Amino acid sequence: MDFRGSYAEGSAAGGRQVQQMKVPVVSGWQSWRRSKSKTLKRFREEAGGTLAYVALWRRNLQKIGGHFGGGVQSYFLFLRFLVVLNFLSFLLIASFVLVPSIIFHSRSSGNNSNINISAGQEVCTDYEPNPQGLVDFYTYFIDLLTGTGFMEYSYLFYGYYNNTEGITNDFSYNIPLAYLLTAAFYSIFCLICIVIRMGSVIRVTVKTGGRTVGGYSMLVDLEEERIKLKAASLTLGQTVGLYSLRAFLNLIVLGLIIGAFVCIFLATQFSQTNRETDFLSLVVQYLPSIVITLANFVVPFLCDQIALLEKHAPSTTVILALLRAVFLRLASLGVLVITLWSQITCSTEDGGTCSPCGYNHTLYQCWETRVGQEMYKLAMFDFLTVIAVMILVEFPRRMVVDSCSWKLVKFVGRQEFVVPQNVLGLVYGQTVVWIGALFCPLLPVINTVKFIIIFYCKKMTLFYNCQPANRTFRSTSSNFFFLLVLLFGWILAAFTLIYSVAAIHPSMSCGPFRSLTMMWSVVPNSFYSLSSSTQDFLRYIGSQAFSIPLFVLSCVVLSYMAALASVYGQSVSLLKAQLKLEGRDKQFLVKQIEELSSASRKRQDC
Repeated sequence: MDFRGSYAEGSAAGGRQVQQMKVPVVSGWQSWRRSKSKTLKRFREEAGGTLAYVALWRRNLQKIGGHFGGGVQSYFLFLRFLVVLNFLSFLLIASFVLVPSIIFHSRSSGNNSNINISAGQEVCTDYEPNPQGLVDFYTYFIDLLTGTGFMEYSYLFYGYYNNTEGITNDFSYNIPLAYLLTAAFYSIFCLICIVIRMGSVIRVTVKTGGRTVGGYSMLVDLEEERIKLKAASLTLGQTVGLYSLRAFLNLIVLGLIIGAFVCIFLATQFSQTNRETDFLSLVVQYLPSIVITLANFVVPFLCDQIALLEKHAPSTTVILALLRAVFLRLASLGVLVITLWSQITCSTEDGGTCSPCGYNHTLYQCWETRVGQEMYKLAMFDFLTVIAVMILVEFPRRMVVDSCSWKLVKFVGRQEFVVPQNVLGLVYGQTVVWIGALFCPLLPVINTVKFIIIFYCKKMTLFYNCQPANRTFRSTSSNFFFLLVLLFGWILAAFTLIYSVAAIHPSMSCGPFRSLTMMWSVVPNSFYSLSSSTQDFLRYIGSQAFSIPLFVLSCVVLSYMAALASVYGQSVSLLKAQLKLEGRDKQFLVKQIEELSSASRKRQDC
């Protein structure tokens, strides 16, 4: 009886406590939302795992990372990113330019009836790229390497596209407008991909506790510490002498870079005046590519040797070498483009050469195609250089090192796989594609195939011909630096695109803008052909009544996101401090346990 009474009293008390508890009531809608959110989260996780499983070159990248570390793996990850970026860019160009041009038979057949030709401008419409009569077989090989002959008058280059508006079954498609807007959207799409990639790299860097974001985080060795201590112990006279030496050496480096630019300028001018079809002319046409490649190899090598005399810390030496190499590679392309512009616009000649057409028609009947051919040759020569170095340099060097036992040969060793120099080569190739995409629309797909072949060639030479570099790099910081350099290349290409569209008169004998004074003129012309309601809507979008509220709203959203990021940053800092305290507590507890265990053992022994 006592047991039953106590049980009943306990049950009653428990019932009263349950009744007093505020139990949340979940409605059917909330339950459905929770279940759907869980299902969606599970689907995202499974989809992410599936995509990671079928990702391009997943096993190859895992194998490279396992053998050579994350620094070397970051190069191949960057290469994969460029392959996907170029392939998606090709799909964009093919969807809005290539396929509509094929469907509407947009072929430049020399029909210039819709061009308003003034007196004396008849010569501006002369353009005949196709060779007449029989040609030698080796001519086709030269045409394949230079983009001339049968390749010049094809969908590969700007001059093949017409300035017509395709109309089929009450559906019109403005090919010139689509050509220009696709080039603009292509550049914006690449910029968005780079920014998104940089954001993901920054998040990974923050999560992994990277010390620096945007620079190389080298492992600080004893040599660097020794140089820092030696620099701190220098007298005033020695310090002045050291900085004077560095200033003099920097002047020498600047002279080397300027000399390389002058050589590129002279080589480009010389190659543009020679358009024969023999093998000697092939060398002449590739002369700018050859000079740029030699400059990118010789000048950085000399700068590295000069940097050894500057007596910087090893990390500073590597950073200076990278900055000089980046500047040289990108600026060399800038010098090439400026040289072409100066000849197209007659900036270095008498203005009478450009007076009938608005551009140098004597030398450039279709200057857009000529610029596209220059970028095509740069891309081809860069690819041929990579293959030639692997076959003629890295492979024989590995054979000599493996088969010869001389101390000098063993000291030289195999070729080191230096990640920064290889990445700069990729950035150089991608910048060439961005500059030439307006004039050679199929250059992204050519670059896609090129990078795929380079991936397998670099993988092969990495495992069989090369050894890892002596200095290792953090993959997170390296990835951000690679993308930052790629962003600089995009900026250079954007300036080239803007200047070509808004400042140079289009060719009057070829291309979709032959009837316009500027490429950009197709946008206002298409705007005025729209209906009045559409024009009013677009004017409102560009007016202050819309832009000012949008700007204020953007500022509010950015302020909110900045405040939210600050709060999250403080939370992360508090959590890190808490983790440090917990780690110290664990260490203290471990010490206490060890002391107690040792004390208990002593008692047992006694």
